[in-house]
Amino acid sequence: MKTYWLVLWSLWAARLVRQPTPPVRVTGGWLRGVVAPDGSHKRYLAVPYATHPIKRFQAPGPEPTWRGTFEAIEENVRCLQRVGKSVLIGQEDCLIMNIYTPVDANTHSKYPVMVFIHGGGFFDGSGSNFMYGPDYLVSKDVIYVTINYRLNIQGFVCLRIKEAPGNAGLKDQVAALKWVQRNIEAFGGDPNSVTIFGESAGAASVSFIVLSPMAKGLFHKAILQSGSSLSSWALQFKPVYMAGLLTKVMGHATDDVYEIYNILMKKSDRDLIVSRVPRREGNIIISELLYTPCVEDKISGVEAFLTESPYDVLSQGRYNKVPIMIGLTSSEGLLFAGMENDTTIPNIKFEKSLPKNLEVPDESKRIEIAKKLKEFYLGDSEISASTLVNVSKLYAELYFSLPVLAETELYLNTNDFPVYSYLFSYSGRRNLPKLSLGYGLSNGPGATHADDIFYLFQQPLLPTLFENKMINIVTTLWTNFAKYGDPTPEVSDLLPVKWLPLNKTSPHSFVIDREFSTVPLWFTDSLKYLRNIYSKYRRKKD
Repeated sequence: MKTYWLVLWSLWAARLVRQPTPPVRVTGGWLRGVVAPDGSHKRYLAVPYATHPIKRFQAPGPEPTWRGTFEAIEENVRCLQRVGKSVLIGQEDCLIMNIYTPVDANTHSKYPVMVFIHGGGFFDGSGSNFMYGPDYLVSKDVIYVTINYRLNIQGFVCLRIKEAPGNAGLKDQVAALKWVQRNIEAFGGDPNSVTIFGESAGAASVSFIVLSPMAKGLFHKAILQSGSSLSSWALQFKPVYMAGLLTKVMGHATDDVYEIYNILMKKSDRDLIVSRVPRREGNIIISELLYTPCVEDKISGVEAFLTESPYDVLSQGRYNKVPIMIGLTSSEGLLFAGMENDTTIPNIKFEKSLPKNLEVPDESKRIEIAKKLKEFYLGDSEISASTLVNVSKLYAELYFSLPVLAETELYLNTNDFPVYSYLFSYSGRRNLPKLSLGYGLSNGPGATHADDIFYLFQQPLLPTLFENKMINIVTTLWTNFAKYGDPTPEVSDLLPVKWLPLNKTSPHSFVIDREFSTVPLWFTDSLKYLRNIYSKYRRKKD
């Protein structure tokens, strides 16, 4: 009996003892990871893929090199960001990735690779396994990679001068993809089968990468979850003016680009990140996303990420053409409506909340559009805490559904590869963003923004909550696409319905719910109305 208990205790204790992986040779030197405590996969944490540039706002520096063996066993790195109103966390030198592989992965294997780009409005978040854990995906025989990239003003100031050309955070992402191409074979991955995927600002990042000549050949499939380069919050208009708003808040009013640059260079990280440009009265919370990707100027000696508007590049088919999977949650806006408060809700005005990529000719037309949207979403009711579920449809359709569906339609018209559209509407125990909302929003229909990530990624402190079947469905669809370019290469008991790519005659999205079904791509009358409005008033330039 003593022997029996000794064996059990030894097995339990073994889970607490760090088991290193064999050393792996990458271009920077040797590194060693660790086997997951349950033995399910290998993990290489906080692997540096590039260095912070010598000066702020520049493209990333070269990857670091080291002597000896780099111990890639602790993850404690995130890029500079604000928590709450005044707490600064993170570090400047933050360009790292986490790599998770099946246990048997080695230099002779050829596992498909999935590189995830986190969301957070381009101002917060990280690739941490606290939120984006690997267990559900790696168990489907893929190699899974998460990355950090510079955020907020550090990553997305866009002065269109050589010293600060713009899109440093997106150039970080490209540097990470280049590192994957150079090194993923050493971990057992296939550099010719790389899928980029992201959610929210991560999906917008994927959209921008699809458009960028800088990323040519670095990926082979793309998945976009609730984000688009056509979203007004994802593209920075009048970026020099936007940077000037920040310097003005810090006590320096100027519109001279070099004065703005010199002010920003002299300020501390705390000043740059904690300082906030106030929201205009009547607008909604999404309007607070200010420092995001931009269209760069062509500058001699500077490799640009993007120098043309996303809409032009997409509509003319001049992008990196690959199989695409793109979609939404069914109630994107609930999450953002829930971020409002008793002070901001009574001040919301539809005419003040129209996106900045709509160039409406006069105030009377704006009021006319706002009145029509109010009829669609509220009928005879008024904006209040009790009608916030209905108001949330404005957030959803203007800022998420419309741009994502417009991008989907442009792919359908110009891409040489299949395009798969989805609507995630499942409401279950792991819809944590929706379940956390007040104002009765947690009782709203379907799924809200970011609900889907809890069915893709494991969180160490969160059990499955008896949602194993939906986790299995979602991760199988996603990894099938990464492996085969088709989310349902064959029907099965788990996936009994074939998900077909879009066709031009009658485009329909695949509904991910308890029962699989399809809906028309433009699935509400209000979206059809907005599509028509954008055909007339889409902003042509910034």
